[in-house]
Amino acid sequence: MPTPTRGPRLGGSPAHERLMLANLATSLFKHGRIKTTETKAKRLRPLAEQLITKAKRGDLHARRQALSVVRDKDVVYTLFDQIAPRFSNRQGGYTRIVKTGPRKGDAAPMAIIELVEELEVVATSTPRKATARKAAKADSIAVLAGEEDETPSASSSAPAAASSASSSDDDSKDDEAKA
Repeated sequence: MPTPTRGPRLGGSPAHERLMLANLATSLFKHGRIKTTETKAKRLRPLAEQLITKAKRGDLHARRQALSVVRDKDVVYTLFDQIAPRFSNRQGGYTRIVKTGPRKGDAAPMAIIELVEELEVVATSTPRKATARKAAKADSIAVLAGEEDETPSASSSAPAAASSASSSDDDSKDDEAKA
């Protein structure tokens, strides 16, 4: 955690501010970008960058330190295994703050804080999942259609087999009648 700032806290007490920043960091790592007030974004930036630096180290102690701030194990896994390798050749400046207009209700200055490099994993996995789902659905339809095609052919071959069996029975009867 960076050195505490002077002046009033964001949430009233230092403990509440720490928890609020931890929740903001969790959301940032989960979604890649969040919209919040400028003040919260400016306070979040050093914490998020320190967590990414620890994730780049990648050892067990760094993972436990990250878990002490970010309580969600899935987000810590994402941080260490997907986000940190993207920033392996970068020495700092992992986040960007873009100021947006004032909030409608109370005119608080808003900002978007995001990771500098876009989350390619999330962007490419969503269409792949949709494509995979469509392909799986098409396969299942083809299998069902294949079973339907096999069923009539099997039923059509069954009467043919029965007719051939009956014709062979007729032939055997004819042979017996001739004899």
